[in-house]
Amino acid sequence: MVRAPEPIMDRIATLRSFAAQQPEQPFPLYALALEYKKLGQLAEARATFADLLARFPDYLPAYLMAGGVLSTLGDRAEAEKVYREGIVRAGRQGDGHARGELEGALAALDLPE
Repeated sequence: MVRAPEPIMDRIATLRSFAAQQPEQPFPLYALALEYKKLGQLAEARATFADLLARFPDYLPAYLMAGGVLSTLGDRAEAEKVYREGIVRAGRQGDGHARGELEGALAALDLPE
């Protein structure tokens, strides 16, 4: 198994630590999921986004990024579910910008009729 260079592992460890120290805050988990995504560790990103959305279902930025990871992994059905849930929550929160981004991402999935 090839190990990631130490600075990358340090970032992951630091973000995991922040998430553990602030379990009532969504952003540390979001940052960890984004770091996994950036590194191409999509299974870890998927799992972290799933945890984030289960614990903080009103954290709107996670829906767009989680859906993107799912789409990249080829799980378009799950990506659609995530985008649609995000659209509903954005509507409830009155966040037209987030809703528009999520609707655009959903349309880009090019789902079969």
